[in-house]
Amino acid sequence: MKIWRWVFVGLVCTAFILRIDAVELGRRHPTERISGSAGDVLEDDPVGRLKVFVYELPSKYNKKILQKDQRCLTHMFAAEIFMHRFLLSSPVRTLNPEEADWFYTPVYTTCDLTPNGLPLPFKSPRMMRSAIQLISSNWPYWNRTEGADHFFVVPHDFGACFHYQEEKAIERGILPLLQHATLVQTFGQRNHVCLKEGSITIPPYAPPQKMQAHLIPEKTPRSIFVYFRGLFYDVGNDPEGGYYARGARAAVWENFKDNPLFDISTEHPTTYYEDMQRAVFCLCPLGWAPWSPRLVEAVIFGCIPVIIADDIVLPFADAIPWEEIGVFIDEKDVPNLDTILTSIPTEVILRKQRLLANPSMKQAMLFPQPAQPGQKILNWTAGPVGDLKPW
Repeated sequence: MKIWRWVFVGLVCTAFILRIDAVELGRRHPTERISGSAGDVLEDDPVGRLKVFVYELPSKYNKKILQKDQRCLTHMFAAEIFMHRFLLSSPVRTLNPEEADWFYTPVYTTCDLTPNGLPLPFKSPRMMRSAIQLISSNWPYWNRTEGADHFFVVPHDFGACFHYQEEKAIERGILPLLQHATLVQTFGQRNHVCLKEGSITIPPYAPPQKMQAHLIPEKTPRSIFVYFRGLFYDVGNDPEGGYYARGARAAVWENFKDNPLFDISTEHPTTYYEDMQRAVFCLCPLGWAPWSPRLVEAVIFGCIPVIIADDIVLPFADAIPWEEIGVFIDEKDVPNLDTILTSIPTEVILRKQRLLANPSMKQAMLFPQPAQPGQKILNWTAGPVGDLKPW
């Protein structure tokens, strides 16, 4: 099964090319090839070597949900929708499940939004359980491996733990029925119950058309040294402070709100994307979860990501040389952020920018080999009682 590690990498890479190419049109930056195994991963092509069967589910699991709320197409969790669309027209798709290497179940578990556009994950476990019951009852393929050759896209804050608050997510744990399946998720943190072995960490979705509409001339000087827009405190959910972002965002504000090298604010201007293209460094601190769309936006706009999130598992870590393109700051070292960034030599900054300009950087991905079929029978009644209600 080891061969499928690299072949599936090519598949996910191809899916992400669809959204990256639109942003790169017309832009020609000095680039540098990614060397070693990372470059090999980026250049792999799965077509002709990998076959994926896409289950045909009733529209209540995907299309009808999207029809009710078109906002699901543009929020940061939309990877589940675009992966489905990609696979439906992909040359790796097979209509014959007997020849499939992998099976994909298209369930839009994040497309249940509040008026403010935030996903509510509370129905997601029942929805996922219902979909698995359906495919296991109507097709033989799930039952023969208990899902070891199946993959699911679960782009919630804490993946298949299906909750946006970490304490509740840890308490829930990953939906038991998914313990043998491969999970494709945006959440990644080492030694965390919501990231199981064999999972794939992918970037959150960022709308390519919107980003392309805000491109500025490529020779525009980067006159902003450090840039960040977002919350520093979440008073509504963390009135005491310190728990949100483990205090890292608060430390950024308290230490650098008056520093002329730092362009930081809670305001989100209409020139947000343009500003990132004028910045040398873009802060990517943790919030409630360690990941955010800023990481994707920084890479696409050539702004060196400053990653402040201890134990984060970054997207496609086998293919993207994060240490070479980004800067990692321990949360405890945030008060020294200005000293750390100003001490980076100019030639190091220029090399990071050349690597960021390489289009293949945005196509990189990792797909571990799937879990082997387990001997233990899945417990269909495991998990919170509320998840057992019909969906």
